[in-house]
Amino acid sequence: MVKMRTGSERDMNSVASVPFYMPVGNEVELFEAAYESGMAVMLKGPTGCGKTRFVSHMAHRLGLPLNTVSCHDDLTASDLVGRYLIKGGETLWVDGPVTRAVRQGGICYLDEVVEARKDTTVIIHPLGDDRRVLTIEKTGEELVAPDSFMLVISYNPGYQHILKDLKPSTRQRFMALEFDYPPLELETEIVVKESGLDERRASTLVQLGQKMRHLDDSGLESPPGTRLLVHAASLIARGMDENVACEATIVRPLTDDLEIQQALMDIIEVSFV
Repeated sequence: MVKMRTGSERDMNSVASVPFYMPVGNEVELFEAAYESGMAVMLKGPTGCGKTRFVSHMAHRLGLPLNTVSCHDDLTASDLVGRYLIKGGETLWVDGPVTRAVRQGGICYLDEVVEARKDTTVIIHPLGDDRRVLTIEKTGEELVAPDSFMLVISYNPGYQHILKDLKPSTRQRFMALEFDYPPLELETEIVVKESGLDERRASTLVQLGQKMRHLDDSGLESPPGTRLLVHAASLIARGMDENVACEATIVRPLTDDLEIQQALMDIIEVSFV
């Protein structure tokens, strides 16, 4: 079982080793309380708003290993739990990331969980309630999660089709934390900290990002998140022209539509006058 580090032990670690995260509300305290209570946690929020960074930050803060799974349409139960493989003429069982986390303790993070098939995510149900067990049918094992194990899932409710939503039976096994893009001052501070860009230009970058997020009928599937603003700021801080940097890190990643690209570039060019 992985031992949780005490506060004094964590203080001895270099601050630089902890992934930077700036709290917006009481999400840190709620996450820690959930961990201490043995609760599973669901993170809800748009792409690029800091959900994955938050989990990484909390894993370091709690002194826990982090097993991350990026969920997708082809994800199977075996991908999560494990499978038999033939190695050197022998048939060996190889644990999947969920099984490893249950055996060793730590955070098991299923990112964009609704992208996985529903028959796959059902296997996490016993881990998300008071049983805290994982049944491995192929080996006949029933693993009881240690106190240091925590199940965390995330998804973006704003971009999910009704056929790709979480079942009520899944939802009710989790405590939920709502995430959104930070307010202007806080997001500017994050961009400055992450990129090294000066506050004036960082503020301009955040303001244009917020304009893009509030465009009506923009045609964008997803607006620019804080992650993309940090990417742009990092290039600008290294001497890249603002328009060129924003086109490469914000406009082109968001859309292939030439008309939408031009509309976004118009916003950018006006912002950095």
